[in-house]
Amino acid sequence: MKNIMRFALLGSMILFTTCQKEDITVATKQACSFENNAAYKTHPKSAAFQALMDKYVQKGLPGMNLLVKDESGIFVGSSGMADIQQGIPMQPCHIAKAASITKFYLGVAIMKLQEEGVLSLNDPLSKYIEKEKLDKIANGDKAITLRHLMNHTTGFYDVISDNGFYLQVLNNPSKHWTGDELLSFVYGKKADTVFDPEHIASYSNTNFLLLSIVIEKATGKPHSQVLHEKVLDKLGVQSSYYHWHDALPANKIAQGYFDLYNNGTIVNLSNWNTGSGNGYGGLYATVWDLNAFIEALFVKKTLLSQASINEMLVFHPTTENRKNLGVACYRDFIDIGNPSKDYAWGHRGRDLAYTADLDYFPEHKATMALMLNYGTDSESPLKTLFVAFRDEVAKTIVGAK
Repeated sequence: MKNIMRFALLGSMILFTTCQKEDITVATKQACSFENNAAYKTHPKSAAFQALMDKYVQKGLPGMNLLVKDESGIFVGSSGMADIQQGIPMQPCHIAKAASITKFYLGVAIMKLQEEGVLSLNDPLSKYIEKEKLDKIANGDKAITLRHLMNHTTGFYDVISDNGFYLQVLNNPSKHWTGDELLSFVYGKKADTVFDPEHIASYSNTNFLLLSIVIEKATGKPHSQVLHEKVLDKLGVQSSYYHWHDALPANKIAQGYFDLYNNGTIVNLSNWNTGSGNGYGGLYATVWDLNAFIEALFVKKTLLSQASINEMLVFHPTTENRKNLGVACYRDFIDIGNPSKDYAWGHRGRDLAYTADLDYFPEHKATMALMLNYGTDSESPLKTLFVAFRDEVAKTIVGAK
């Protein structure tokens, strides 16, 4: 996601009531095999990774989990708090929201459907979305294909940038949104950019909102079911959930925080739902489960064919926020060292109260799964700290200065 509006003024003006039962309960201490087990601290840089985590928690980040794995070993660790109010320390077994990493998973499911002949990335969007809906979406009359949705070259207005949507979130924070309800905030709005896929790429959550609907039209199944069948069930993971379609486990999820009023005090916003369960967000997982996904995709190559992987790794020349947009994935960390070898393939997750990064550094044969229980989709001093932290972790992985 990108550019969540500043809530301070709205929050002070609006008295909101939660009509939906809250899905995330307080966190408790977990029986966690990753803790105090030397098998998960075999990486020669384990002490350096832990020191970085502790350093940035001391600077103010509430809590985090990190997993790094390469040919030298593995590190799994935590720092900070999973639940500040309850005094529960963060543990690697705590689940957190992966936010837009959901797009990475959904993109893999779509690539699998293409392999099976169910759909093609070259299909026109109009094959799956009714004309009366496309007529209300700026650029909807253009020759847009599923590939344009996957690589963010549609120019579509981003639902997550809409103030009217956030007014509704403020009034009913934990509401379970449907795709059609979310599309209503896109109708009649000016496109973010002109449709010029050769020259312009512009990240928009609306692209993956529409892709979730495309999956349902192409398969006749809920897209949540397809996500499980093509990705989650194939991985055999035990601590991954697609909210709101999957019930979230009680007491296992790290609470999520944000400096809502821009006054240096972080607020618990765990149950504020910015459209989860509609293709562009909603995945909850542990760092271990996230790592299982990226290993299966890029290392073991058990999720997709090499041809499909190659198709995902076609990146647009536009540099957006220090990354290049590919087909449901990014070329990231392009400026932390030597750009020819220190880059990563993966995806970022940025939401109101949670942050995540999931990456594979191909030249270093290293994976990184990082989760933070603080939102960095809007500007705040702690966002600046997080960016410095993620860069330091990546530089430690690749050996950059």
